[in-house]
Amino acid sequence: MSQDDETIRVYSAEADRYAKVFTPPENDPALMAFLESLSPNSALLDLGCGPGFAAAYMAKAGHSVTATDATPEMVEMAAAHPGVTAELATFDDISGTDIYDGIWANFCLLHAPRADLPKHLSALSKALKPRGLFHIGMKTGAGEKRDSIGRLYTYVTEDELRGLLRDAGLTSLDSHTGADPGLDGTVAPWVTMLARADA
Repeated sequence: MSQDDETIRVYSAEADRYAKVFTPPENDPALMAFLESLSPNSALLDLGCGPGFAAAYMAKAGHSVTATDATPEMVEMAAAHPGVTAELATFDDISGTDIYDGIWANFCLLHAPRADLPKHLSALSKALKPRGLFHIGMKTGAGEKRDSIGRLYTYVTEDELRGLLRDAGLTSLDSHTGADPGLDGTVAPWVTMLARADA
């Protein structure tokens, strides 16, 4: 299983607090850029959707949204949003070909073991339609470790992430970096990247 049981337990226990901590999606410039690059009525996947705030915003913008998460409490929250189809699923459950016009993988794949990132990115690339959009957010650094509340993290450099995307058939279009506090209160650097699937 490519999602860590202890990490899922933390999110189960902290689901309500998590939902209160993070910025509303309308304040996320990466989400706005993602949506602006999509055609109307796109079929979208919100991978590792958490409480479903981004999925709800996408649905409100007129898109068809499937949201997945490995934490039952998060799926329940996401399913409560109008227009969002929420499903309990791990990264290993993503399959299929030419399904989505866009995939939003915002700070979720950082919980996958490093060795599993290539296969997950390959499956996600395959699930995108030709020229489909892919957004990913990861914390930057090196190695794997648990944070102070027990979540497993895989860290990447910006160049490493760009290479992983390229190997999966995704071409990076734009990237942004920053640093913010997480659920554990620790400020950590991050990178977001917008990419497009090969034709």
